[in-house]
Amino acid sequence: MVLCLIFADISAEEITERQNVIKTTFLSWFTGSCKLSYERAVFNNQSMELTAGYIGLGFDKHDNNPKGYTARYAHKFILSGNEVQPLNGFYLRPELIYSRFNYDQKDTGLRKTSEMGSLVFTVGYQYIVRRFVADAFFGGGYACGNPADTNYQHGFMLWDFLGTYNKNIAMTFGVKLGVCF
Repeated sequence: MVLCLIFADISAEEITERQNVIKTTFLSWFTGSCKLSYERAVFNNQSMELTAGYIGLGFDKHDNNPKGYTARYAHKFILSGNEVQPLNGFYLRPELIYSRFNYDQKDTGLRKTSEMGSLVFTVGYQYIVRRFVADAFFGGGYACGNPADTNYQHGFMLWDFLGTYNKNIAMTFGVKLGVCF
């Protein structure tokens, strides 16, 4: 009898539609910031995601003592979602990203301010098992503003590959881990 109740509870939990997710950007701790996201299903196979971050926590590989904040807004179009778990599957996501932070300049050591915005288009996959969420994504787009010397804007990077540099090309990738409720 007890086993039947346990299995019934597990089955009911599997079927329950969950429309909210809280996630942290796992890789951001290794790049000098802490980001927390809230996602909510709003329409059939669509969700909105807000991310806020504090720049200055975690391991700063550039050792330039950044302090500031970042914010992101994304509207996610889920291509392979279903009624039972609408936030699970492959997605396309246009995203607005803004970051502002002060940092120690490489050459002079003086404090400098970086303020950048970007519009990026990402593709990714969000995997949900019961309440656990894993979300991996990558993408690119347009950026404008006053960049940091390192080209890392704590949410996106500026193009600096193959011997070329362009402060208007933004690239992003990440892994987010969280819980669904």
